[in-house]
Amino acid sequence: MLRPIPFFCFGFLALSSASLPAPAFAQNNQPRNLILFVPDGLRALKVTPETAPAMAALRDKGVNFKNPHSLFPTFTMANASGMSTGHYLGDTGTFSNSIYTGRPVTSVASQAGTVVPFIEHNQILGEVDEHFNGDYLNEETLLKAARDAGFSTAAIGKVGPTFLFDHTERTGTKTITIDDQTGATEKDGKLIGIPLSDDMKAALAVANLPTVAPGRGDNGKAGDSKTPGTTTANAKQQEYFADVASKVVLPMFKARNKPFVLVFWSRDPDGTQHNQGDSLNSVTPGINGPSSLAAIKNADNNLAQLRKALDDLGLAATTNIIVSADHGFSTISKESKTSSTVKNTYPDTPEGFLPLGFLALDLAKALDLPLFDPNNKNAPVGPNTYPKAGNGLLGKHAVSPDLVVATNGGSDLIYLPKKDRKLARRAVNALLEQDYVSGIFVDQRLGRIPGTLPLSTLSLKGKAVTPHPAMVVNFRSYAKGCDEPTLCSISIADTVLRQGQGMHGSFSRGDTMNFMAAIGPDFKAGFANELPVSNADVGITAAHLLGLKRKSKGILLGRVMTEAMPNGQVPKSFAGTIAGKPAANGLQTVLKFQRVQQQRYFDVAGFPGRTVGLPETAKTAGAK
Repeated sequence: MLRPIPFFCFGFLALSSASLPAPAFAQNNQPRNLILFVPDGLRALKVTPETAPAMAALRDKGVNFKNPHSLFPTFTMANASGMSTGHYLGDTGTFSNSIYTGRPVTSVASQAGTVVPFIEHNQILGEVDEHFNGDYLNEETLLKAARDAGFSTAAIGKVGPTFLFDHTERTGTKTITIDDQTGATEKDGKLIGIPLSDDMKAALAVANLPTVAPGRGDNGKAGDSKTPGTTTANAKQQEYFADVASKVVLPMFKARNKPFVLVFWSRDPDGTQHNQGDSLNSVTPGINGPSSLAAIKNADNNLAQLRKALDDLGLAATTNIIVSADHGFSTISKESKTSSTVKNTYPDTPEGFLPLGFLALDLAKALDLPLFDPNNKNAPVGPNTYPKAGNGLLGKHAVSPDLVVATNGGSDLIYLPKKDRKLARRAVNALLEQDYVSGIFVDQRLGRIPGTLPLSTLSLKGKAVTPHPAMVVNFRSYAKGCDEPTLCSISIADTVLRQGQGMHGSFSRGDTMNFMAAIGPDFKAGFANELPVSNADVGITAAHLLGLKRKSKGILLGRVMTEAMPNGQVPKSFAGTIAGKPAANGLQTVLKFQRVQQQRYFDVAGFPGRTVGLPETAKTAGAK
């Protein structure tokens, strides 16, 4: 059912878990345990009994969320913030993996001095916290609320998103944190990772497990324009994390004889799909080659190990498990016919392909502004070179830029520190000329610009304390190589990775359609849920299942997925489309979404015909 929503209806309200009746078990003072398992970058339709038997069995025997949604921009840290708080990005301020903070970071040598840090790093997260009153998320996280309520808590897995679930707890004594940086030290012996408690060190020793997490090895090799990337899944590192969870943490929690919450963030299949070497400079097979399939199976093995441990410890009957990928995935394309960069020569960039930082380079030329590299001591970017990490500072002075580009992958963020309306329109006009752009979202305070939609339509305007982007630029996507578009989505990506490797972040359905399922005593069995759900709902539902009471600062919240619970309410859903006013060249940003009560779920967006899931004939109801 299609119900047009007026163009001026920007935001939405949602009920927090605190405003809903507590589950029966909480009323009886018998709280359950909870495991949140995140298979990073797992596409929903890639899960079959052959590719991922453990996840397929959990989905089919428990709740199959058939209509899942990643939060946009579809990046890891953005969605981790949604899962950990239950809020949309307009409240959490985690707009992507690289964000403009307005203040240079100093804690990590490789990023020292940049105002556009890559935040998948524990020290960077700690420093950004310090910049914003000790808690840059500005909302209480799931694990903090759980430990304050007396639960045992742990977060294990990929560095960055794992720590985000209790990022203000840096002692290691309240929440157990195990990630890539565990036990790692700097040259002077200073500990890099979150410390281990004495109890954890002793328990690891008893289990014959080291106190230093292993690296990724060959899995971390991305290759270059002439050398293929990895053909090895992240098995060794994740075997360690799974062993720590199943052989140390879960037995420790059982011995404490109180309820627990465990977050397990599997780097695979994401890490392998990014770096895979099956498809160098070719979009087929892309991320559907043998290395990516091995990565899916690797994550599946981790889940199977955790479930077996629950069975062996007698905890399965009292433990709810939610499985939710942070985002889907696409194969990278580096092709364009309009970008000035494809006519130039750049280091380690095949002829005719887009280089890293192409958006910053194209904007600098179109706007006739000097370009500086925030990841290279604000050095000017010379001819035939690109910014070190793709990020760019545009303006006469690097320390006071007129425009900032935060490069991320399938979409980029643009900031206008001086809130220059004329510059905003010039930037949009320049972007509308590029064939790699598919949809532009602009802060409405800069005015309604033809061809765009407001940021607030995506819940990107809220109580965030980090700088809000002025624009989010979505990149073009298309499908090739199979019959199911979400499994063979190809997207232009602003990244150092190569054509044929993997990326996400776009508004294609290939990137927004993440895998989601749940099983446990407080979920229905054998239930296929047709209603739309999102990663913000995961955070709210987890808190509800645990009976947690959290006080929200922002109102951009997910909803409790009551339809997935025995005797739970089954609300109605609707579908809608919003379109902005067409630009002079006819391009207009169109958003397809679904709605449950006042909650919006974002399916796809962009210029019709340039985004997977948004055909050329897409309806434009609500256009103004």
